[in-house]
Amino acid sequence: MLIIYFVNYFIARGGDEQWNIEYGWRWMFASGLVPSLLFLVLLTLVPESPRWLAKHGQKAQALTVLTRVNGARAAERELADIEAAREVESETLWQFVKSGSIPALVIGIGLAVLQQVTGINVFLYYGPEIFKKLGSGTKAALLQTVTVGAVNLFFTVIAIFTVDRWGRKPLMLLGVSGMALCLFAMGAVSYSGNTDLWVLLLILGYIACFALSAGPVTWVILSEIFPTRIRGRALGFATLCLWTANFIVSQTFPMMNENAWLIETFRRAFPFWVYGSFCLVEILFVWRLVPETKGKSLEQIERLWRRPAVAGQLPD
Repeated sequence: MLIIYFVNYFIARGGDEQWNIEYGWRWMFASGLVPSLLFLVLLTLVPESPRWLAKHGQKAQALTVLTRVNGARAAERELADIEAAREVESETLWQFVKSGSIPALVIGIGLAVLQQVTGINVFLYYGPEIFKKLGSGTKAALLQTVTVGAVNLFFTVIAIFTVDRWGRKPLMLLGVSGMALCLFAMGAVSYSGNTDLWVLLLILGYIACFALSAGPVTWVILSEIFPTRIRGRALGFATLCLWTANFIVSQTFPMMNENAWLIETFRRAFPFWVYGSFCLVEILFVWRLVPETKGKSLEQIERLWRRPAVAGQLPD
């Protein structure tokens, strides 16, 4: 991926402004074919989920996969937990809701929607336009957008190595707090008209905080909190809500960013402050409702929804 970002950097840097407007962005899109094909090839090496294998009676294969991940002794325990969980799991999403386990769905949907309404894809979709509106030329705007992508990749890698060490909630709270600070500061410098280098630095700070927290960690939590039997459907519904929120955000940003009254009143700061406010909502949501799942098996997490528990804690 770093190679792709370097390629896009030299594409944007190599042409003049008119060439970048007409052709440069097309070559940037085309460069995405390489990681896409590599991803397709590497998918053939990914083993099937041990829970899916156990569900379909392939216990030996499930044990093999679990042994590769956790070792022989832990694999046997986890396979026993998987088998025990299958006997009490709901058959349908509706049955799961009727059983009184609505909090899992609320948390999953809430995290999915909040990941989007904090504005991330506005910067990824409209980055060049944001930079141009705040004073950058087309060529500089493309270069800055490539830099945004590289920062996103770098801090996502850091999140991969820290999510199991620091825990899900600390990373989320730290990262989303950083996002909020950067967004409110972006609004402040935009309102003051003193953009220059500050907006780029603040956007990079926002992207770094997102990539360290709400970006990858949201998906980690979503993959953990739902019971095995309804995980696919529940995760699918949460993902539907996520992309619906993404659609709404991507459609409303140009309206806010081009509205004459908002521009005159807030000097293009209004969208940043809106997304910053949603960051504050997400901080409160994670702090009060999201349990820490670090070090817990999926079966242990599932038991949280079947019995009363202290808020934010999971059963041993």
